[in-house]
Amino acid sequence: MTDKTMFRNAKGVNYLVPFILIATLYLLWGLAHGMLDVLNKHFQEAFDMSKAQSGFVQFSVYIGYFAMSLPAGIIMRKIGYKRGLMTGLLLFAFGALLFVPASFINSPYPFLVALFILACGLCVIENGAHPCATGMGPEAYSEQRINIASAFNGIGWIVGPLLGTALILNGTGSDFDLAKPYVIVATIVIVVAIALAFVKLPEAEIEADEKQNAIDAGTVTGSVWEHKLFIYALIAQFFYVGAQTGVGSFFINYAFEADPTMTSKTAGLLLSVGCMGMFFVGRLLSSLFMKWIRPAILLAVFGALASLCMVLVLLRLGTISFIGLFLCYFFMAPMFPTIFAIGIKGMGIHTKNASSLLVMTIVGGAVFPVCMGWIGQDDIALGYILPLIGFLFITFFGLLHTRKA
Repeated sequence: MTDKTMFRNAKGVNYLVPFILIATLYLLWGLAHGMLDVLNKHFQEAFDMSKAQSGFVQFSVYIGYFAMSLPAGIIMRKIGYKRGLMTGLLLFAFGALLFVPASFINSPYPFLVALFILACGLCVIENGAHPCATGMGPEAYSEQRINIASAFNGIGWIVGPLLGTALILNGTGSDFDLAKPYVIVATIVIVVAIALAFVKLPEAEIEADEKQNAIDAGTVTGSVWEHKLFIYALIAQFFYVGAQTGVGSFFINYAFEADPTMTSKTAGLLLSVGCMGMFFVGRLLSSLFMKWIRPAILLAVFGALASLCMVLVLLRLGTISFIGLFLCYFFMAPMFPTIFAIGIKGMGIHTKNASSLLVMTIVGGAVFPVCMGWIGQDDIALGYILPLIGFLFITFFGLLHTRKA
């Protein structure tokens, strides 16, 4: 029997090359999400929207995730990971290209429709990419693998705001400015979809490993709802996505309220290079820390520290609060992939169903920005009470898994 490593299973199957391709998908949807926070601020100015109304930028995306989650799971079960991922990529590109006709209509609604369709594509991609990343090797390394893949997602979160700031907030002033970054993204996505068509994904091997893991864990039969830890993972993921989306959605607003002299360009650079840079570093270092620290313990510690950061933001202590908001991105970094990996561990034949349900919880990103905008209409710092609640529950979830493990 071949010795197992992070990307090689007990039978000697090496997943490294397909894993790199899957990691590229993480980068692409990070790019799409990274541009949302720039759109949020732009919509407030271009369409005279309140903070709560501009929260519908995120709402339209995460409702798309919610609506498509179960169909995406069916797609993966019916046609497999590879063709399912290609379907998601093409839907992603179609939604992005709809920004072209939308840019010539003086209304936010066509953009929201385009974002909804784009999000449906992202949902299909995530339904396939997450179980692929966790399943490409021994289960003992699943949390590390998905955190490594998610580091590529962090790169997208850095590039997205930079691209959005350069072409939207600091554009030429033409109607086409909003469409430019999405045309670029759509072109890249189509190229990746074509490349994926010529790459063999080890689907049979991944599914065989999932079944063996389920046998080892004693979960080969039954329902996903019989696993209490999975249910807690659903709640934790809902709170995480809501918290992360809310923190980013109003970062630029918080920056303006903290320093009225700040320009849109400066705030956009702080978000992309500063905050998303912290996010990227956090994911890289988290995968390294997991060599020595159990993932659930790391999750609990980072959840507690992110909660502390939110307390600082709520206290409005000037520079100290702003530093807390920055550091929060570092502590948020490993939460999504770690919760996901813990949630589907040992699910076996239920993996694709469990994955689609976990992706459905991304609807938290639709709820939090609207609620935060309403709570913080006059003082956005008050809206950050919701991320604080989310991070406290994630801390509880990490501690719960530590006791059960």
